[in-house]
Amino acid sequence: MAFEEKCIKANNVFQGRILSVYNDDVLDGAGKPCKRECIKHPGGACALYVEGGKVAFVKQYRYVYGEEVLELPAGKLEKGEDPCLAALRELAEETGITAKKEDAELLFVMYPTPGYTDEKIYIYHVKQGEQKVSNPDEGEFVETLFMPLDEVKTLLASGKLHDAKTIVALQAYLLKNNG
Repeated sequence: MAFEEKCIKANNVFQGRILSVYNDDVLDGAGKPCKRECIKHPGGACALYVEGGKVAFVKQYRYVYGEEVLELPAGKLEKGEDPCLAALRELAEETGITAKKEDAELLFVMYPTPGYTDEKIYIYHVKQGEQKVSNPDEGEFVETLFMPLDEVKTLLASGKLHDAKTIVALQAYLLKNNG
């Protein structure tokens, strides 16, 4: 590829629990030295669950925005974890809905911000499941909501949904299902 960049030296400037920040020395596509600031992230998995014409959402307070955000169940991948199993784990933890791997279909892999992070979010459509009791992670406070697809479409059209993975997953689902 003519525009490929080459890392000369990876310079880790911060190592957190979830992410690492780098300020790398790189050769750009023309071979010119430059710097690239980037965040290494383990990735995430998201579950779009629709049953009886209703979508399973979670509402949770997001510190960085200072507000509650309505989003699809999702979470960080553990090292070496199968993204499908991660999506099903998050669905069960956050909503209490348990499902089998064969009930989940990968819709797509999303690159939420390719300009500065390597994060990938695996978006799954979970076609059926069984409602049980939710069991969020310690320190995670979520409210589960089941919203009719017509309301979801209204939220999408009005710009009242703000979470990127949720917006893209719902739009893909609606396009695929002539919604």
